[in-house]
Amino acid sequence: MRMQSPRFKQNAREALEDAQLQRALTNVEHGFIGKRQMAADALPEFEALRDNAKAIKDHTLAHLDLYLEAYEEKVTASGGHVHWAQTAEDARAIILDICRKADAKIVTKGKSIVSEEIGLNEHLTENGIQPVETDLGEYIIQLRGEPPSHIIAPAVHVNKSEVETEFRRAHTHLDPDRNLEEPTTLLNEARAVLRQKYFDAEVGITGANFLVAETGSSVIVTNEGNGDLTQTLARVHIVLATLEKITPTLEDVSQILRVLARSATGQDSSVYTTFSTGPRRPDDPDGPEEYHVVLLDNGRSDMLGTEYQEMLRCIRCGACMNHCPVYHAIGGHAYGWVYPGPMGAVLTPSLTSIDEAGNLPNASTFCGRCESVCPMRIPLPKMMRHWREREFERHLQPASARFGLGAWAFLARRPALYRTLFGLAIRTLGAVAGKKGRFASLPLAGGWTKYRDLPAPEGRTFQQMWADRGGQTERKDAA
Repeated sequence: MRMQSPRFKQNAREALEDAQLQRALTNVEHGFIGKRQMAADALPEFEALRDNAKAIKDHTLAHLDLYLEAYEEKVTASGGHVHWAQTAEDARAIILDICRKADAKIVTKGKSIVSEEIGLNEHLTENGIQPVETDLGEYIIQLRGEPPSHIIAPAVHVNKSEVETEFRRAHTHLDPDRNLEEPTTLLNEARAVLRQKYFDAEVGITGANFLVAETGSSVIVTNEGNGDLTQTLARVHIVLATLEKITPTLEDVSQILRVLARSATGQDSSVYTTFSTGPRRPDDPDGPEEYHVVLLDNGRSDMLGTEYQEMLRCIRCGACMNHCPVYHAIGGHAYGWVYPGPMGAVLTPSLTSIDEAGNLPNASTFCGRCESVCPMRIPLPKMMRHWREREFERHLQPASARFGLGAWAFLARRPALYRTLFGLAIRTLGAVAGKKGRFASLPLAGGWTKYRDLPAPEGRTFQQMWADRGGQTERKDAA
C-alpha cells in the first residue's frame, strides 16, 4: 500500500466533506461502543484480565528472543518451517518463492493487516499470482481497489448500495437481473463465488492473532470461518505474522482471548478460534501438506527498549479507534496507511518515520478514551506526546505553530505577565462575544471555527479560583 500519511490534513478535509462517509462512520460509534461496555460489565473479572494480559505481554517482550527461539524449535519439530524476514521486501520475496515452488496460480487469503503493511497483494499480482481475499469486508474492498479503513471492519466505510454495484460489476457470470436488495443476498453471493476459490487455490495465507511458543501453534480469530477454509483446503499454508505476536503458553493465550473479542466486537468470544500446529499428519482428516511461518520484523525490534515499546502489546482489537472522536470524524483512510486511529498515530511513525507520519500524533484530542478501553492498557496518549516532542525537536511543525508555542512558553515562565495578558484577553473576548457567548469566526483560530463555534471565556480564570482555595485541591472525606 502506497503511503499517504504525509497528506493527512488534506485527507481529513476531504473526509469531513464526504457525506456518504460521514453517514457510514456513525456505524462505528453506534455499533461498537455499547456492545463493548455491556460485554465488559457482564464479566466481573474483566479489569483483572486486562492487568494479566498486560503483564503477559510485558514479560514476553522482555524475553522476546528466548520465546522466538522456543517457537521456532516447536514449529520445526511439528514439521513446519519458520522464515525470518527483516523487512517487508524480505517477507514478499519469501512468500513469492513459496508460492512459485507450489506452482500457485491462485492464493486465498484470510484477513491479515500485516499483508497490507508489506503490500503483498500487489506483489503477488505483479508476479502472475492472483490473491483472493476471503473475509467478506476484505473481499469488498479488494473489488473496490481500496485499503481497509478499520482493522477489524475493513469495509465499514462502504454502504449496501455500493457493495451491490461492485458485485454486479465483478460477478458478470451471474444473472444480471438477480435481486441483491437484501444484505443476505449479497452475503450468499459472496459465499458462492468464494467457495470455488478455496478449492482452486494451491496456497492459503493467513495472519495470526497469536503465536504460541509452548506448542509452535498459530492462532486466528474470525467470525466467518474463512480463515479455516483458507488454511485447511490449500496444499500449502503460509502464516504471516510479526515478532510481537509471540505468547508464551496456551494458558496465556486463553487469558488474552477473554479480553480480545469483548474489546473488539462486544462478543464473549469470536465464532471461530482456530489453533494450527504444523502440516497435516498421517491420521489427520484434512490440513495442508506444507506449513510455513513468515516472521516479520519491519521495525519492531527497533521499538524494543524505547518509549514506544508498550505499543508492541497491541492485539489489534480496534477498541481505540472505535472510541476515538477523531476517527469518528474522518475514518481510517485519512490516516494514509494501514494502521488508523490512535494505535496508528503511534505505530505508523514508529514503523516509518516522524518525517512521513508526523501529523498523525497531532490527530488527537487527548481525551484518553483510547487508553481507557485498551485491553492491553497501552498508554497511547503518552506515546503520542512523545512523538509530538520528536516533531518539535526536528522542527517539523509549521512556523506558526512553533511561534505560538514559543510565545506561550515565554509567558508561562513569567506568571505575572501571563496573568495580566490572559486576564485582559479573557475580558476582551467576553465583551466582544456579548450575549451570544461564542464566536463563529476568530483570527488565529480558523482551524477551529471553520467547523464549529468557539465558546467565549466567561467567569473567573482557573488561577483565580485556585487562589480562592488557598492553592489547595478540594478533598472529600474518605468515608
